[in-house]
Amino acid sequence: MRCFVLLLCLTLAPTIAPAQDTPQQGPTNEKAQKTYKEAQDYLQRRNPEAALDSFKKADKQDGGHCVACQQKMVKYGMEYGDWKTAEAAAEEMVAEAQGNKELALAHYQLGSVLLQEGINKHKQEAFSRAHEEMTKALEAYPVFSAAVFVDGRALAYLKQDEAAKARFQQYVEMRPADDPDRQRALRYIEQPELARARMAPAFAITTSDGQRLSLDELKGKVVLIDFWATWCGPCREALPRIKSIAQKFAGQPLVVLSISLDDDEAKWKDFTAKNGMTWPQYRDAGYSGAVAKLFDVTAIPHTFTIDADGVLQDEHIGDADIEGKLKKLVARAQQLQSAQKAN
Repeated sequence: MRCFVLLLCLTLAPTIAPAQDTPQQGPTNEKAQKTYKEAQDYLQRRNPEAALDSFKKADKQDGGHCVACQQKMVKYGMEYGDWKTAEAAAEEMVAEAQGNKELALAHYQLGSVLLQEGINKHKQEAFSRAHEEMTKALEAYPVFSAAVFVDGRALAYLKQDEAAKARFQQYVEMRPADDPDRQRALRYIEQPELARARMAPAFAITTSDGQRLSLDELKGKVVLIDFWATWCGPCREALPRIKSIAQKFAGQPLVVLSISLDDDEAKWKDFTAKNGMTWPQYRDAGYSGAVAKLFDVTAIPHTFTIDADGVLQDEHIGDADIEGKLKKLVARAQQLQSAQKAN
């Protein structure tokens, strides 16, 4: 999943919006401008790897001053594991930053690159550097809540759990109650080891029946997320299995959530009603929908199995036999519930 990059963009906007109002500075060098256009053309043709090479070339031709190039180098460098490129671009942004907000944003982006690199490559040094960058971001802009949250994760990976919990508590105090990442921070305060786990992306939605559903409010329950669409033949073939799971596990600590990628709301509602899809339903309006992007869904049917702690345990594209896995996870969830009642 490429959820980290997407989460970076989603959490950033409300916390340092004034810095985002400034248009990205494209290249000024004539050759660089042509190369930059080539890179954009590659993106339109859905060839991001070739685009990344062109953005790197354009930035070099522009003397390392193309902010728009650097943004793309960070984004696609992280997505494709080209950490050297992503890190170099973020460092250029730090060097070019003007004003406290812009400087904070640049340090945040560099720290985010280092954190993800540390996770992917198991590099302890990267976590230390990520913490240093987030500290610098907060020195420049103390109310930058996204930097507070990411610094908490960096500290958790450094096994500095008390310091991590303090950061997450700071984030909780900065954000509104309905912020999904605030709810995630509360879980990290309670169980800091989860900040080192492969957690499913935090999100909150309102289902078709008007119920607000937040992933972290479902803690203690297993969650099966099913991405599908009415126009998808394999999805319709997989529907009986999803329906059977929803019926068999009724009353147990398991929530099935079907997320449709349909554009036509009326057709979606009619289909779910006719097929007795009484479990929670949500329409995300295509592959560009917010939740689909968080989970990096590019093909359907696509299911994600999340345990009682919110950790992503399994994912499948296509109609897969997942009942055995679900039974084990539900049994563990029941044990956890029993232990909590006993205490």
